[in-house]
Amino acid sequence: MIGSIVVAAVLGVLTWSFLEYVIHRFLGHHPRLMPNPFGVEHLRHHREGDYFAPSWKKVLAALALTALLSWPVTALVGAGPGLAFLAGLMVMYAVYEVLHRREHTHGAVSAYGRWARRHHFAHHFSDSRCNHGVTSPVWDHVFGTYRAPGTVRVPAKLQMAWLVDPKTGQVRAEVADAFVLIPERGGQPTP
Repeated sequence: MIGSIVVAAVLGVLTWSFLEYVIHRFLGHHPRLMPNPFGVEHLRHHREGDYFAPSWKKVLAALALTALLSWPVTALVGAGPGLAFLAGLMVMYAVYEVLHRREHTHGAVSAYGRWARRHHFAHHFSDSRCNHGVTSPVWDHVFGTYRAPGTVRVPAKLQMAWLVDPKTGQVRAEVADAFVLIPERGGQPTP
């Protein structure tokens, strides 16, 4: 019984990884599917950079998904594994939300954090048709939407607070190999 609960929780985590990709790619970027509540919020996030939908909307969406899935999942695999699956799914969703926000608001403190910021901001500023996985590139590889990020060119008006040294106005030395700041009008990129 414990084994099936652990497996179900891990499957919930993996399912979120897949849903993260599908929701972002199709509801957030597909032209015919974008007129939806997520697409509206996501488009604003791309335009404003530091905008995130209010947490109450995200909690309501998570509760609605959990309510929608709870009966079929527990009927299919039983109460213990079904609830473990849903718990894994929702915990990974919460982890995704925290990681995504921190990518925008805080500098990296690990190799994973450095990778995630470069991968995610290549999506934001280089090609929004690629790199839809925010926490993992797995599904981008599977579906052919992965692009290795080169130097990410960040428009000055959308710069993340952690990117620029406030004393110099230049890209911080620790990320200057991965990011370049593009001035608002003309001018040369700022390393």
